[in-house]
Amino acid sequence: MSIANLETVRALRKVRQIREYTDEPVSQDDLNELLEVARWSGSSQNTQPWHFIVVTDKDALRTIGEQRPNIGWVGESPLAIAIVLNGKNPPSEYYDEGRVTERLLIAARELGLGAGTAWIGEEPQQAAIKQLLGVPEDRILRSVVVIGHPQPGATHKLGRTTSGRKPLEEVVSFGTFGKAASEGSAS
Repeated sequence: MSIANLETVRALRKVRQIREYTDEPVSQDDLNELLEVARWSGSSQNTQPWHFIVVTDKDALRTIGEQRPNIGWVGESPLAIAIVLNGKNPPSEYYDEGRVTERLLIAARELGLGAGTAWIGEEPQQAAIKQLLGVPEDRILRSVVVIGHPQPGATHKLGRTTSGRKPLEEVVSFGTFGKAASEGSAS
């Protein structure tokens, strides 16, 4: 593996939720790049089961942030991209929603921006935001990806005292669940 490729792989470890942003708007060029990344994200059977709504209106962002106590930070952001799913195959589309979300977080970081994802809530909250954004009732809207310029010193923890990741040996088995690498080869 080349050093450049290794650096790219290691950079993926640094993609974290950012929930604190400056007032600086996201440039149209950066937004266009992000939307192209979203458009080109892979999906099950290439169904591309999504429609993206760019939300920059401060009142709309605040309303989204008011849906759940843990997502108030959405209301303080410069923009969010709502991911609207077709609703024809929800289990598959939820997987695709995760794929496009992660790509947006990675692309935002590579553009020098910060991004975070916010789950809107249960059906009543989702219905309220669908109405706010003019989304047809038969479509699914569960989350938004929030994007902006990170506040200096912004942390992904937002009041939490723990950070980092569990050791690899706690989350990886080889061959069968619970089997450590030292117990056999990784074949």
